[in-house]
Amino acid sequence: MEKQSTNTLMMIRPVQFRFNEQTAVNNYYQKVIDGIKPEEANQKAQAEFDAFVNKLRGKGVQVIVFDDTTDTDTPDSIFPNNWISFHNDGRVGLYPMYAENRRLERRDDILESLQKEHGLKITDTIDFTGHEELGSFLEGTGSMILDRPNKLCYAAISLRTDEKILDEFCDKFGYKAVKFIANQTVDGKRMPIYHTNVMMCVADDFAILCADSIDNENERNHVITSLQNSGKEVVEISEDQKHHFAGNMLQVKSTDGTPYLVMSAAAHQSLTQDQIQAIEKHCEIISSSLDTIEALGGGSARCMMAEVFLPKA
Repeated sequence: MEKQSTNTLMMIRPVQFRFNEQTAVNNYYQKVIDGIKPEEANQKAQAEFDAFVNKLRGKGVQVIVFDDTTDTDTPDSIFPNNWISFHNDGRVGLYPMYAENRRLERRDDILESLQKEHGLKITDTIDFTGHEELGSFLEGTGSMILDRPNKLCYAAISLRTDEKILDEFCDKFGYKAVKFIANQTVDGKRMPIYHTNVMMCVADDFAILCADSIDNENERNHVITSLQNSGKEVVEISEDQKHHFAGNMLQVKSTDGTPYLVMSAAAHQSLTQDQIQAIEKHCEIISSSLDTIEALGGGSARCMMAEVFLPKA
């Protein structure tokens, strides 16, 4: 059976991280930090990134770090899970991105290095990026929460999570889609959540879910039932906790197989004692401060980690 979590992550160290105006159109988590210059923002993001990587490695998680390049203007390169996914049969998925400057994050040299320098096997590349020309997008494991052993793909349909491309992904990779609409309140209106991974996370034996963001009762019950029927204990979080990125979590493993749930310090601090106990029944928590990255980038811990399931060559 396919594993839900991996002991190997790919992460991109930023060189020009800043507030990305192109994504701010529909990423309501981004905030302007007054008085911070781009170079200062990047330095803070690098410090947060390095501390985060050190914590993961300190727990025995393998982290393959690539430096971003200054050849292109890629302020969001720190979030690679949106443009690529790795699978245990050696296949790689490449995804269509909403923001034009995010499309520049896709790098062939990274795939070459994973094979040549890191001894990993890539058998095929499934390229969905042609949909960009049609104005349709599916932003990787930001858009899709994969229950890999049960072949279920949870997806909140939005401008960045197109239903037709989602169906194409599920057909090619053998998943069954669990589709729904997830909303958040912006200026008094309910607006679609841009990425599924800010409101839910699926681990080995449990799931984190902001059920309140699914306004349609039938859809909400369908998601909860699907998670429970696949053997997951559902730990619900509030919409306020979601705003602190408490849905943006990922279960990883150390090289000896110890599981951890990874999140930001802000997400960790937003949890109640009962929620923490529910999680720690299953695994220890790793958290790290990502305040600058969360504010300017509108993404958090999960977005920074691309899970590597590729077999050894």
